[in-house]
Amino acid sequence: MTFCLNAVIIKPENGIEIKKAIILLHGYGGDGKDISMLSLNWKRHMPNTVFICPNGHETCAMNPSGYQWFDLSKEEPSYILEQSIKAENVIKKFIEEVKLEFDLSNKDICLSGFSQGCMMSLNVGLTSDEKFSCIVGFSGKIIDKDNLKNRIKNKTETLLIHGDTDQIVPSINLLEAKDFLIRNNVKVDTLLIKNCDHHIPIQASSTALNYILKKL
Repeated sequence: MTFCLNAVIIKPENGIEIKKAIILLHGYGGDGKDISMLSLNWKRHMPNTVFICPNGHETCAMNPSGYQWFDLSKEEPSYILEQSIKAENVIKKFIEEVKLEFDLSNKDICLSGFSQGCMMSLNVGLTSDEKFSCIVGFSGKIIDKDNLKNRIKNKTETLLIHGDTDQIVPSINLLEAKDFLIRNNVKVDTLLIKNCDHHIPIQASSTALNYILKKL
């Protein structure tokens, strides 16, 4: 099957039957290969899981060798929201294709992402008709709280991880997202990592793995 997004797909070894999927969304200017590095350790603990890491649907405006989920060349919140919803629709189509290809349902899928990919995971995960197994977000935020509040359709349990010295997406966004999710009755766990900037350290990867193993 041809997917609507090009993706790095890491299937179980030795022909093990696929029963679960983790969809990993990269950050601004990255690609599926970048974020797929998370699977190197995770796949040893999840032998029946396929890891799917799509490239963003647009070439990155500031880094043409990478991709973006939405454009950041304009800072107007209304423009960013409009562009993110376009990406949301593409990702939802992609997920439906994944479900069909591997005979899975939302409860078999974890949505995870870094930075811009985290933002998209939250929007897609919480506005879909059915709950996912879980959402795991690294170094992200909620793009537009008022908009998302009006569109939430499910209460997918969520883990958010952030570095306390992040200068790209400041860690205050973790606290704001946590407050938003609690107010909207979404169960959320958080981890704020000391002396960590805008990346995914081993502590974040390990914490996420343990969380996913409990949910997926």
